[in-house]
Amino acid sequence: MRIDLNSDLGESFGRWELGDDRSLLSIVTSANVACGFHAGDPSTLRRTTAEAAERGVAVGGHVAYRDLAGFGRRFIDVPAAELTDEVLYQLGALSAFTALSGRPIRYVKPHGALYNTIVHHEEQAAAVVEAVRAFDPGLPVLGLPGSRFLEQAARAGLPTYREAFADRAYTPEGTLVSRREAGSVLHDPEAIAARCLRIARGQTITAIDGTEIRIEADSLCVHGDSPGAVDIARAVSERLRAEGITVAPFTEA
Repeated sequence: MRIDLNSDLGESFGRWELGDDRSLLSIVTSANVACGFHAGDPSTLRRTTAEAAERGVAVGGHVAYRDLAGFGRRFIDVPAAELTDEVLYQLGALSAFTALSGRPIRYVKPHGALYNTIVHHEEQAAAVVEAVRAFDPGLPVLGLPGSRFLEQAARAGLPTYREAFADRAYTPEGTLVSRREAGSVLHDPEAIAARCLRIARGQTITAIDGTEIRIEADSLCVHGDSPGAVDIARAVSERLRAEGITVAPFTEA
């Protein structure tokens, strides 16, 4: 058995620091790096991509709606052609810094509201897929199992990988519980690690209403901005490895 452990990184902006990227880069195997639209600035992008390269961590483009004020967590009704161009713009910015680091962008994972929207929104899912295909027709994408995004990406010939969230609650339908609802974010490192082990083994987990559901995943995400993110990521990594599960980038599978 093997599984990837990813985290959303590079989300600081100017003098505002968010998350402990350095510590997380010593634990995770893939880094979803903010591209400047929901978070991140040029210096943060350069620093994060350089540190990821030094540690052998795969870098993915964490593309988002153009929404710095809302941290990319608000739906924006962007016309499809404009959304395609905005995703391309973000990948272009990130690729300038990955080129300096010597390790190219390995995959794309949408962020926040865009990630959740393209689970069901056909037009925006197609727009993101078109952007990735135009940037690199062989670039993998990471998304929610069963999403329109992954379905359309597969039809377009992009390699697709499924993601589960270590620190987020699930609905009975296998989607994420809204952050506006109580209990949507999990905090107990040991409980989270135990749940991640069940996901990695293909076993069921408990949804927020008590329903048992199965989430198929190639990668597990720990949100870098969550309180205790480093402790959570470390607990998950150590538990998986202790149980004989290889933790490695899904792009190297």
